[in-house]
Amino acid sequence: MQTMALPQQTAIDTAVRHLITNYSPKGNKVGWLMMASILVEAWDLYSIAFVLIFIREQYNPDPLMLGLAAAGTQGGALIGALIGGWLSDKIGRRVMFLVTMVMFIILALAQAFVPGVGWLVVIRFLLGIPLGSDISTGYTYIMESMAKGEREVMGNRWQFMFAVGEVLTLAVIIAFLLVDMHHETLWRVTLGLGALPALIILLMRHDVPETAVWLVQKGRFREAKQVAREMFNDNLDMLPDHDVVMPKARTSAFLADLRKDPIRWRATLYGWIACFVQASEFSTFAFYLPVLFAMVGVSSILGNNLVTMALFSFAALSGWVGPLLTPKIGHRGIAIAGFSIVLVSLLVAAFALYTDNKVLLPFAAAGMLWGHYWDASNCMTIPTMVAKPLYRGTASGFAYMFVKLPSFLAIFLFPSLFAAIGQANATLFVAIFPVIGLLAAIFILPEVYGYEND
Repeated sequence: MQTMALPQQTAIDTAVRHLITNYSPKGNKVGWLMMASILVEAWDLYSIAFVLIFIREQYNPDPLMLGLAAAGTQGGALIGALIGGWLSDKIGRRVMFLVTMVMFIILALAQAFVPGVGWLVVIRFLLGIPLGSDISTGYTYIMESMAKGEREVMGNRWQFMFAVGEVLTLAVIIAFLLVDMHHETLWRVTLGLGALPALIILLMRHDVPETAVWLVQKGRFREAKQVAREMFNDNLDMLPDHDVVMPKARTSAFLADLRKDPIRWRATLYGWIACFVQASEFSTFAFYLPVLFAMVGVSSILGNNLVTMALFSFAALSGWVGPLLTPKIGHRGIAIAGFSIVLVSLLVAAFALYTDNKVLLPFAAAGMLWGHYWDASNCMTIPTMVAKPLYRGTASGFAYMFVKLPSFLAIFLFPSLFAAIGQANATLFVAIFPVIGLLAAIFILPEVYGYEND
């Protein structure tokens, strides 16, 4: 192994630029495999919302403890996002996405056997660590395995995958209700079943190689050439056939590096804001829809779950359409449209609650979910895409932190807000988040669709 020289650094820059602008059908396949892990996260993060009513029925915890049981995974994911993104830059994307799936399988099964709400909070907090890590690692892998344009459409599909996961969860719960499963058995089996898709994804990911971009950045040229031949049918002839020793990158330089480029800085700043506000709007109003419907008497438990399933099926359609529109209207267009729709829908939902209009409320919720699955679609894509490959894992994890922090706080505290000011006032309060997102999309976000960065 040789020490890096200046001409070799030029070759590295050329190779990285070549790789991130290349295209391979296998890259699209790998992109879907990374997106599939969101089904696992969706199952765990939001299955708890659909079974909270049964956990409350069995243990009768106070609102804060109930909120903590629901939000525990989000708190763990906050830590996982930061650690996982950093580690994926240090030890590789492949190692991280395999380790996180193994951890999730073990912890998902463990939560099915907890003796009480306290232990459920602890297990779900630990469970969030691999979940947060996997998202940041998966986004990094997508941005380094697909061509510009294609990678953005794939990255924006994360909300579609969340909706599919939520619909699958509801379908299972409805099936359990139809066979009159005991409520304690229902919530335990539902939470534990998250281990099954995680196991399937682990097996499918086993032979996925490390990204060539990461290997190049680490000076592991022989492995990079091998991966490039497999993924892109490209020998990377601009690189030597031997490995080199690369200087270690300082993680602390990540933010300073962003400030050097106004486009990357503004795009990343918008991504952080959008991550925060979209998570806040969802984790307050949309996350608690099953509980809200039950509290205002929209229907029976089974009826509420059927209505919620229909809403998330509608949201899945939005999550599919939004990424397809992105090449036509750009990241700014999809963000502005999404936040605008959410704002109007939340105002209508508040009106429905003020006037006790049970028929109008599900339609307002449908509009809110449609807009949310647009405004949330690119908040992770943009910061990961514009980051330099050297810091891409860190950038993805840092952005996901802005999703998990408000998600934890909102899910934890919103039941108490419900109790303190009522459903209508709480819903009206939530409308502040799409206002902030809309202003950020208009005044901060530059159009970065098709952005190239080496």
